[in-house]
Amino acid sequence: MDDHKVVSRSEWIEARKRLLAEEKSFTQARDRLSQQRRDLPWERVEKQYSFEGPKGKESLPQLFDGRSQLIVYHLMFDPSWKEACKSCSFWADNFNGIVAHLRQRDVTLLAISRAPFQLLEGFKKRMGWSFKWVSSFDTDFNHDYQVSFTPEELAKGQIYYNYEKGQRPFSGEAPGISVFYQDPHGDVFHTYSCYARGLDMMNGAYHYLDLVPKGRDEKGLPHPMAWVRHHDRYEV
Repeated sequence: MDDHKVVSRSEWIEARKRLLAEEKSFTQARDRLSQQRRDLPWERVEKQYSFEGPKGKESLPQLFDGRSQLIVYHLMFDPSWKEACKSCSFWADNFNGIVAHLRQRDVTLLAISRAPFQLLEGFKKRMGWSFKWVSSFDTDFNHDYQVSFTPEELAKGQIYYNYEKGQRPFSGEAPGISVFYQDPHGDVFHTYSCYARGLDMMNGAYHYLDLVPKGRDEKGLPHPMAWVRHHDRYEV
């Protein structure tokens, strides 16, 4: 970093303007991609699911809470774990402040995990989170949306994740986001799901890090998020 190129103000402005042209091109490409995402065909959700939450048992249609659009963050929390995945918690730290804004655009955002609701509530209190978080403990929901895997699938390497088959480095759980739409008749449709690096743009902290000279500064780590902790476990 110490030997980084240093130039005059006028040279800096010219370099910045060249990058701005690239940024605008990227923004326009992202807008086109977002439209393609919205134009994807939908699949009807035929299966009935029951979730345990602060209101007791709720169906998938009830999770919409009177809105037509639902975003689910599949937050990794195996029933045998004592706490949620630290990387998923890094993403979940972005949720509290945006829930009210999303509601104004006819969107409900919540998290779903396989751990029993009591475990979710205890960890939620520890993290200081206020967003809704429900348990799919007694359902196939996580498996159906490719974020939980059976011991048999793990043993055989027959995991289907991020739209391809193969062994993945998860202990039966993986992160993801799924989006649903409910029409005026109450029918629910699955419109979109993303996994792995597809989740990247949902983490505001990472994108702020992308602005600074060192970037995410993850080169040389055992894996990209090796530095991440639950936010109450950082020393400073």
